[in-house]
Amino acid sequence: MTVVTRFAPSPTGYLHIGGARTALFNWLFARHHGGKFRLRIEDTDRKRSTDEAVAAILDGLQWLELDWDGEVVHQFEGADRHGEIARGLLDAGKAYHCYCSKEELTEMRERARAEGRPVRYDGRWRDRDPADAPAGVEPVVRFKTPSEGETVINDGVQGPVRVTNEQLDDMILLRADGTPTYMLSVVVDDHDMGITHVVRGDDHLTNAARQSQLFHALGWELPNFAHIPLIHGADGAKLSKRHDALAVGAYRDMGYLPEAMRNYLLRLGWAHGDEEIISTDQAIAWFGLDTVGRSPSRFDTDKLDNLNGHYLRQAEPARLVELVAPALAERLGHTLEPNEIERLSAGMNGLRERAKNTLELTDNAYFYVAKRPLKQDGKAARQLADGGRERLLAIRPAFEALDKWEEPALEALVREQAEAQGCKLGELAQPLRAALTGSTRSPGIFDVMAVLGREESLARLDDTLG
Repeated sequence: MTVVTRFAPSPTGYLHIGGARTALFNWLFARHHGGKFRLRIEDTDRKRSTDEAVAAILDGLQWLELDWDGEVVHQFEGADRHGEIARGLLDAGKAYHCYCSKEELTEMRERARAEGRPVRYDGRWRDRDPADAPAGVEPVVRFKTPSEGETVINDGVQGPVRVTNEQLDDMILLRADGTPTYMLSVVVDDHDMGITHVVRGDDHLTNAARQSQLFHALGWELPNFAHIPLIHGADGAKLSKRHDALAVGAYRDMGYLPEAMRNYLLRLGWAHGDEEIISTDQAIAWFGLDTVGRSPSRFDTDKLDNLNGHYLRQAEPARLVELVAPALAERLGHTLEPNEIERLSAGMNGLRERAKNTLELTDNAYFYVAKRPLKQDGKAARQLADGGRERLLAIRPAFEALDKWEEPALEALVREQAEAQGCKLGELAQPLRAALTGSTRSPGIFDVMAVLGREESLARLDDTLG
């Protein structure tokens, strides 16, 4: 059997963290088994589905590098096929026309609430003669849900889940205008797409019971269900807008790397021993539903930041330069010159050690491409005012005469000059940092000088010294 999973979002909003994790788990499970990962846009709700939401979903998956197999399936396009299946159930006596008016349904719900009963359709048209149908009412088509016994879902995460059939009413398959409902469309599409494993949030458990009944009624093989717990906020409540839950694309804009986000989402509810840093190749090799936890996970931004910092330090400098270059170019007002790109590349190893995301990396890198003369911030200006400028004036000729403009030679020279001036190394190195970077925070100053090169370093020093 070829494993086929699917991610089936509704395009009524952005791709959120919970949906991204569901997509990741489906993708990993398919890739682990050498199977297929399909993408289906469940757009049967035409009033709420938007092209912008579809674009955001595709963009989010592409940023996470979760590639799908085959063409994207749009559920709405299969409406004729879904309707055909519903009419087949009618012909087989497994579905029926319901002529309840809106007023009857409202009265039914209100009575159930008043009597403390669950709000469910009472089946009044289930065995009634259609000849009794009132004039002017377009019927819906309802499924004849088994009224006795129970439906058992052998869930790959939750274990056996039992639902008493009397808890489930006769769901609508076709609306009065003939359009299919989500519940019908999902079953037909999963069958037609050959989906073998349905991996989704545990808020769909009740749906699984209803959908399994439809599969049985149609004589189709049931897919393997696996329902994963939802993601909660740090306070233990379901992740929502009040937790500042964001679209996946927002995390890209905040400077996170896709591999860091994949690693973090993977660890939200799944584990492989005590491993925290898990590469994508390892994840594919190790992933299985048997180690998905049954308890909700908590979204922890600090852990995500730590992971992102790790992946920044592992990334190729050239890739990081590509990520920060557009923002730097916008800040400068021009496309970066080749020498500026070269300087960023040379300095990236030192820059990324102090950054948790690409936004911080961009800020840290700015001094390498900033136009002269640099403007010192408050702390840097104080370093220069408090005797620093005089110490730099004394060392300036020694820099001019230095044979090799390399990090070890630069450090040796500054140490020698600090001793000669009778001051501590920091009392010379910090004013030097202020003059060359405009700040008191940067990578090691001797590394900075080597990256800037002799000409740029001396020019910046001369700007400061006047």
